[in-house]
Amino acid sequence: MNRTLDRRARQRLDELARQQQLRSLRVQQRRGGPVNFSANDYLGLSRHPLLIERACDWAREWGAGATASRLVCGTLPLHQRIEAQLAAAKGSEAALLFNAGFQANAGVLATLLQPELLGAHQPLVFADKLIHASMYQGLAAAGVAPIRFQHNDCAHLRRLLEKRAGEPGQRFILVESVYSMDGDIAPLAGLRALAAEFDCFLYADEAHATGVLGDGGWGLCKGGDTDLLMGTFSKALGGFGAYVCCSAALRDYLVNRCAAFIYATALPPAVLGAMDAALELVPQLDAERARLRRHGQRLRHRCTELGLDTAGSETQIVPILLGDAGRTLAAAQTLLDRGLLGIAIRPPTVPPKSARIRLALSAAHSAGELDRLCDALAEIA
Repeated sequence: MNRTLDRRARQRLDELARQQQLRSLRVQQRRGGPVNFSANDYLGLSRHPLLIERACDWAREWGAGATASRLVCGTLPLHQRIEAQLAAAKGSEAALLFNAGFQANAGVLATLLQPELLGAHQPLVFADKLIHASMYQGLAAAGVAPIRFQHNDCAHLRRLLEKRAGEPGQRFILVESVYSMDGDIAPLAGLRALAAEFDCFLYADEAHATGVLGDGGWGLCKGGDTDLLMGTFSKALGGFGAYVCCSAALRDYLVNRCAAFIYATALPPAVLGAMDAALELVPQLDAERARLRRHGQRLRHRCTELGLDTAGSETQIVPILLGDAGRTLAAAQTLLDRGLLGIAIRPPTVPPKSARIRLALSAAHSAGELDRLCDALAEIA
């Protein structure tokens, strides 16, 4: 066997280890493990009895798998039901399910930015510098270099838009409504105003707002104010899968031209059952959302008292910005020694010198568990 790539891979892994960037898989136990402050299960729905029951019911009725891609014979009435519910909840003309948020962002952007749709002129894509890696993947697949603006800085975005005002090409603005590593909220009103003024297509990733923020928990963006929004079921909604909400024309175009949709096996009935139950529950969870907000406020207040930098967090995501990767790994171990899971996030996932413990709160966390976390943070400060 040819071992050349093995040797090169091992050399690169050794280099990553020296740079304190080596990653490994961590197996989570069902019971008896540390209190998890790193999961995205913001409302505690991953173990909600209704999601589990409906997943089982739909699997028993429809089978374990969808058996094919959506365009072959994999589209079930269940897919259409979920998509109709999403479109109604988000106030959009249409919705389309994808297998994962990364797949959705990467695949949709790679499709929308092609000359087939946009014509001969290269698109001008203005991206917040902290957008998710999946968006950058879509840009790379389309061969489009983004014009990056300073994080959440509408004034900087305006200057860039004005500078390119005379150039041809469809304009796009790419943002997250809640940023996954910083936990802060995009200035959506300002972004919408700029999109309207400069005739830009506004694309928003709602993965970390869905279920948690906005009227009824449906997020911060609607079909009437955002050209295309992406959201997931794998975070606050407790299950798996993703969706986009957009115009009916763009939905049909994605069905016909988006490789990430066309060539992927359809989501299975059990997953769809959990989705259906989560969509039913979301409007009923105001008390859980209020509890989650209180958790975030309390944790940020304690971090301020301790002099810990939370990077402008406004949500259930509260990063503890430590900067140095070695210090961050040591802090994660301190938490783990006290029965608390707070994963160290290091470059290249985050910018250089911004390593952090990314704490993700849940309505399912008890006051006592939050007490333990705050006490442990005092040892890190």
